[in-house]
Amino acid sequence: MSGHATPVPMTSHRSGPLSGRADVPGDKSISHRALILGALCVGETVITGLLEGEDVLDTAKAMRAFGGEVTRDGDGTWHVHGVGVGGFAEPEQVIDCGNSGTGVRLIMGAMATSPICATFTGDASLNKRPMARVTDPLALFGAQAVGRAGGRLPMTVVGAAEPVPVRYQVPVPSAQVKSAVLLAGLNAPGETVVIEKEATRDHTERMLAGFGAEVTTEVTEEGRVITLTGQPELIPQSIVVPRDPSSAAFPVCAAIITPGSDVLVPGIGLNPTRAGLFTTLREMGADLEYENLREEGGEPMADLRARFSPDLKGVDVPPERAASMIDEYPVLSVVAGFARGKTVMRGVKELRVKESDRIEAMAAGLRAGGVTVEDGPDWWIVHGLGHGNVPGGQTCSSHLDHRIAMSFMVMGMATQDPVSVDDGSPIATSFPIFEPLMATLGADIRRG
Repeated sequence: MSGHATPVPMTSHRSGPLSGRADVPGDKSISHRALILGALCVGETVITGLLEGEDVLDTAKAMRAFGGEVTRDGDGTWHVHGVGVGGFAEPEQVIDCGNSGTGVRLIMGAMATSPICATFTGDASLNKRPMARVTDPLALFGAQAVGRAGGRLPMTVVGAAEPVPVRYQVPVPSAQVKSAVLLAGLNAPGETVVIEKEATRDHTERMLAGFGAEVTTEVTEEGRVITLTGQPELIPQSIVVPRDPSSAAFPVCAAIITPGSDVLVPGIGLNPTRAGLFTTLREMGADLEYENLREEGGEPMADLRARFSPDLKGVDVPPERAASMIDEYPVLSVVAGFARGKTVMRGVKELRVKESDRIEAMAAGLRAGGVTVEDGPDWWIVHGLGHGNVPGGQTCSSHLDHRIAMSFMVMGMATQDPVSVDDGSPIATSFPIFEPLMATLGADIRRG
C-alpha cells in the first residue's frame, strides 16, 4: 500500500482514559518464517494467528510463486503445502515484497541455494534499502545477485546450482542477515555456521528446530555460534503465532502516557530477544505487569497489563539491548518525551537504514512538537518534559514508515494539542487493525 496508494493524513487528539483489551495482530517475524519454512517442508503446515498485514501477505504470495500451495480458511487458519528443501520452482513473475525488508531478505536466503533465478522488487521505501548485507554472504554459497547501484532493488538473484556450506560472522547485529544465511544453509551440504557478536532475535533458530532441522547454538569467545546441518527433511508443523510485541508496543505505550488508562494485551510473545522495550519501560517507572505466563510452540508468552504511569523518568538504555527492541525505539522516544530527565539511546545505527531513517524522522517530529532531541550517527537523546507538559500541535512526515506513523499517533493522545502525520497508509503493512483497535480503547484518531 505504502508508496503506491493515495496518502491518508491522520490526526491524533488528546484522549480520555484508554481501557479494555487490545487484541493486537500476530507476530510479524514469526508469521514470515512460518510461511517460508512451511513451504520448505513436504506436507501440510497449519498456521493460526498469522498476521494478515500486507508484508506477510506478500510473503504468502511469494511462496505460491515458488511453488508452494498457500490457502486461507474462512476462520483465518492458513495451510501451507510445501515443496521440500531445495524444491522451490522458478517464479514466472517478479516477486514484489511491498514494504517488507524481512520478507525479501529471508526469501532471498531461502532460494539462494536452489538452481533457479528470481527478480525481487518492492515499494518506494523498500527499493531504497540496502540488500548487499544479505547478497554478500549469499554469494559465499555460490549465489549471484545483480541490482541497482548501492545493492538496491529491483534485484535479480541467481541461486547456486552446487551450493557449498559457509562459515559467516555477521558484521552488524541483524536477525534478517543471520536468518537469510541459515535459510540458505538448509540446501547446502554439510554444516553452515553463523557467528553473531551480539544476540539478535532467535525466532529462526527456534523454528528451524521445531521443524526438525539439526541446529545448535553455543556461546563462545567469538559470540553466539549457530550451527545448522544442511539438507534436512523438514517436518510440517501446526503453529500458533503469538501476538506481536512490536505491535503491542503502541497500545502499551499509549496507556502508559494517557491519564487513567488500564489496558490488557493478551497472548504477547515474550521471546527474550524481543522484550527489550518492556524491560526499558519498567526501568523508567512504567506500571507493567505480566499475567498468565506460559509457552506456545517454543515461544514464551504472557498477558501484559499496562496502566497510566505519571512519574516516568529518563533512563540510559544499554547499547547491548538495542537488538532486542530495535523496532520499538520510535515509540520509546515518544514515551521519553513524557518522562522527566533525559533518555539516552546508543548503539542504534541500524535505525538509520530501516523503512526510513527512523532517528531523523522521529527527532524532526518530536522537535516540531516541542521536545528537545540530540542525535548522532548511532545515538540519540530525548530530553523529557514530564507528564502534561508536551505541547504537540505539529504535522509530521511518516516517510512511508508504519512505525513512525503509529508512534506519532500515540504521542497525540497525551499532548496539549493534536499531532498529525502526512500519511498513515503504511500502517497497513504491519498493523492493519490499528485504528479500530485504538478506537475501541478510547483513542481519538481521525483521518483527513
